[in-house]
Amino acid sequence: MKYLVTGGAGYIGSHMVKLLVSKENKVTVFDNLSTGKKSLLSKCNFIKLDLLDLKKLDREMSKIKFDAVFHFAALSIVSESEKKHKLYYKNNVLATKNLVNMMMKYNMNNLIFSSSASVYGKPKQKKISEKHEKKPLSNYGKNKLEIENYLKKMGYMHKFKSISFRYFNAAGADKSGKLGEDHDPETHLIPSILKSIKSKKNKFYIYGNNYKTKDGTCVRDYIHVNDIVSAHLEGLKKFKSKNCALNYNIGSGQGYSILEIIKAVEKVTKTKIQLIYKNKRKGDPAALIANCDKIYKDLRWKPRYQNIHKIISSAWKWHNR
Repeated sequence: MKYLVTGGAGYIGSHMVKLLVSKENKVTVFDNLSTGKKSLLSKCNFIKLDLLDLKKLDREMSKIKFDAVFHFAALSIVSESEKKHKLYYKNNVLATKNLVNMMMKYNMNNLIFSSSASVYGKPKQKKISEKHEKKPLSNYGKNKLEIENYLKKMGYMHKFKSISFRYFNAAGADKSGKLGEDHDPETHLIPSILKSIKSKKNKFYIYGNNYKTKDGTCVRDYIHVNDIVSAHLEGLKKFKSKNCALNYNIGSGQGYSILEIIKAVEKVTKTKIQLIYKNKRKGDPAALIANCDKIYKDLRWKPRYQNIHKIISSAWKWHNR
């Protein structure tokens, strides 16, 4: 099979490429390398391409008829999306519409889209199902929801098939230790703590300790990156149906507080971390935990990495590579 992976040189995209290549598929990667790293890729056809460059996108899409497209390319720092809303809209909304329109121009179907739990906004239940109301708090969440709605519209009007996977907190690294999470700046909790240990700072800032949670710190649902890409692979089977504009949560269904994560990191790394408390950040919900019943039932997918210590250990192996 022939697959296109946009943003394939990024964190999740590179793991997707590795999985597809391991199944003996022919993989093409489009990435503008604004945040991705070409060094994470092997055994694929790499093309440096920005989805906002319509001429080059048209030229490259005309060359190969892909069986499906995995779309990871996006800007993804929530706080930055508030300050640079035009930049985020161009890269996350307009670029995605360019890709979809070009797929339809060349009679390609089957798009798997990286969405986010940020489409939900403030949770009203302990665990969030796909039926939860969509009231995103950030521009990033609004971008993702606009594309989900656009894909539904294209499905209705043109029978364009798509699946939107709403990620909770992606974490961990490939067991090989050759692929992992390396953002600049780093905004995700687990790699931020591990980087502070690697740099010998051994101190970490916690924003808020008076949330209505078990220990006063934010609770989040962490899902291993290899579990995410395995769900994407399972999603391909849904494209056999005539109509397909679906959405699924991808999470573990378990919540861990910041303090619980820090204790787990201390255990894995055998390092004591100094904690410094600061004021809450605007828009941080107390808890975000996925209800994954729909994906369990429809795709018969369940995460293999159920133990948070194993997730952190895989990330620590990558940071020590």
